[in-house]
Parts: sequence; structure tokens; C-alpha cells
Amino acid sequence: MNAIRTEKLTKYYGNVRGIIDVCLSVNEGEFHGFIGPNGAGKSTTIRTLLGLIYPTSGQAEILGKDIRKQKHEILCDIGYLPSETVFYSGMSVGDIITLSAKLREKDCREEAAKLCRRFDLDTSKKIDELSLGNRKKVGIVCAMQHKPKLYIMDEPTSGLDPLMQHEFYDVLKERNEEGATVFLSSHILSEIQQYCKYATFIRNGKILKSEKIENLGHTEMKNITLKGIRALPSSKHIRNIKTEHDTVRFLYSGSTRELLTLLQQLQPQDLTISEPSLEEIFLHFYTEEEL
Repeated sequence: MNAIRTEKLTKYYGNVRGIIDVCLSVNEGEFHGFIGPNGAGKSTTIRTLLGLIYPTSGQAEILGKDIRKQKHEILCDIGYLPSETVFYSGMSVGDIITLSAKLREKDCREEAAKLCRRFDLDTSKKIDELSLGNRKKVGIVCAMQHKPKLYIMDEPTSGLDPLMQHEFYDVLKERNEEGATVFLSSHILSEIQQYCKYATFIRNGKILKSEKIENLGHTEMKNITLKGIRALPSSKHIRNIKTEHDTVRFLYSGSTRELLTLLQQLQPQDLTISEPSLEEIFLHFYTEEEL
């Protein structure tokens, strides 16, 4: 069964585009990255899936349940962390965590205590006294304490220091190994590459590509480094050019024959060809989209 499935999911804010014909499939047990620049439609997709905003058209299911007809049942099985966490002013951390558990009608005291220890979170403090990073920790505990089947995380590590980022992903990996599905929205590509097994790219409200992380590098794109070269000829197959002294680096998407012709023309002193990183693939997809 799919943990998340959408069919032509569309959302407009008046005449302004949110997302258009989003077709997304996330299997149960996946650790799935959702990648896109600011304004791409990541948060709109997530909020529509959660029933926080209503779609203009299209269909979607979460854990086999319709997002419109079974919204409340769905929310019981989801751990959601928004990109920006907002809480009731004046409450203590402990009261907020308890309220979150009560809203789900679950006794989460034991698991909440474990998470607070792992994230070094003082439950006696008032929420208004906390830094951005500690507020994010409160959101993480509220999203995880009931051990849901599906974790939907929207830019989850913003505000966390490197140690807490590492701890956060350790917990997510543990939950994923126990069978939970993780759907992670992020623009930090190193996180996606390190922790996710699948990735979906979105831009301008449309899905560009969905693939296993390990397969993304097995494309015609190559990362080329040429020494003894200061400039390159204009070509639709050359992207992301970086120059440093007499060295040129670029992403190449043409055929091997065309690359050999280019090299013969340029006659570099040295040559390195490697698989592109996820960041370079990301830039390639979005450059292609703009053409």
C-alpha cells in the first residue's frame, strides 16, 4: 500500500499557482526526500495532504484514506513538523507536549520523556523563553511522541545545531527501520543524499522527476573537469560552468561522441570525469526546466 498517493493534485490561491497536477507515490516504509527551491510548491503539497488547505482539484490518499473524507483518521497516524513551529504563548514546554498527546487521545509520557532526554529539552521552561532551535525541538517531540506510521517533515533541521541535527536523523532512521514512512521536505541536498533512498523534484508547482537516489547519478550527465582551459564554447549540453585559474568545471549532458569532439577541439592538459552530485543533478533539472 502507498503511504502517500496523489493523482493530478492541484491547488490555486485565486489566480495564483500553488501546485499543478501533482502525481506522487510514496510506498510504505520509504525514506523519501521532497526537493525544490523556495516557492516550488513543497509546503503547499504537504498542507494539502494534511487537509490544512483544500485542493482545487485532484485526488490524494494518505495510508489508504481519502484526505477529504477521512482527514481526522489520517491525522492520528501522522507526525507532522512544519517548517515554522508556533505554540500558545505562556505555556510550558511540558504542557505543550502533554496537550499534543491529549489531542491524539494517547498516553505518550514515556516516549516523550525519552525524546526530551535525547534532545536535551527542559520541559519546565516557558515556550516564550526558548530559542528558535529549542522551539524546533518541541515541535519534533510533539510530532514523534505518539510513534506514528508516517512522518511528514517540512524543513525539519532549520534552527538546530549540528549535534541536534545528527540526533534528529538518528531518531528518524530508527523509526524508519521499525517500519514507519518518512516524507522529508528539504532544500539541504546533502541531507537528502545522506538519509533518503528516494527523491522527488518539484519546481513551479510541478513534479519534474521521482527516482531512487542511487539511480539519479546513473544518467547521461557527467561532471567534467578540464585543466589548461580558460573558456568553453557555447553548447546546450554544458551547464553550471565554474572556472578557477586555468581549470574549468562543468556539468555535461551530451553524448560521448560529442564530448570526444569537444575534447579534441579544446585539447586540455588533463581531464577528470565523474558522476554528478545530487546538488549538480538538482541544478541540471531546474536549468532544463527554465529552457
